[in-house]
Amino acid sequence: MLLAAALLLGLAAIGGRGGKEAETAGSPSASASPSRSRAGGPDLARRKNGDPFALGRTDAPVVMIEYSDFQCPFCGRFARETEPRLIQKYVDTGVLRIEWRNFPIFGDESKAAAQASYAAGRQGRFWAFHDRVYAEPRRRNSGDLADKHLVAWAREAGVPGLARFRADMKSGEAEDAMIADQVEGYRAGAASTPTFLVNGRPILGAQPFEVFARAIEEARGR
Repeated sequence: MLLAAALLLGLAAIGGRGGKEAETAGSPSASASPSRSRAGGPDLARRKNGDPFALGRTDAPVVMIEYSDFQCPFCGRFARETEPRLIQKYVDTGVLRIEWRNFPIFGDESKAAAQASYAAGRQGRFWAFHDRVYAEPRRRNSGDLADKHLVAWAREAGVPGLARFRADMKSGEAEDAMIADQVEGYRAGAASTPTFLVNGRPILGAQPFEVFARAIEEARGR
């Protein structure tokens, strides 16, 4: 029921966007007024201290929100080829903060991986789990992201409590967090993966490093 509600909200957001996108994108409800980013788009950055699903300083001048699916081949390419360079050049130097959002669109294995990533994050190992899942291309909805593999990757990622991990990945809390990310993404205009917001400015797809670098430099200069 919760997932169906999320999908209905997403379809409503997409179907009713038109000239109302700036009014509704990223807001908890259609009547709310979201704050604006420096780039003029909706400011959806959470900037929470200790957020296990974020990299970088909470006061970084640029925040890049990433809406991704663990079965998306282009998300995997970004994670393997582009993101490490962004981390080295911009996150490690305090310019950029990256905030992850689960945006599973490819079916049950995508949802299972999203909830597993939440469970890993509950024990402070989200990014290690993220890197392990994306370490190589996966076949979509073929069993490559079955529970047994997710647990094995959690072990390899250093998740200390695997019994807790198994319980957390099946929990209503994990599902609710996943759905909240989905609804936010739909309202922000995401319709495919990966989708990024760089201080509110959208970037669609696994673009070359230079595209992200240019957007980050422009955003930090505002």
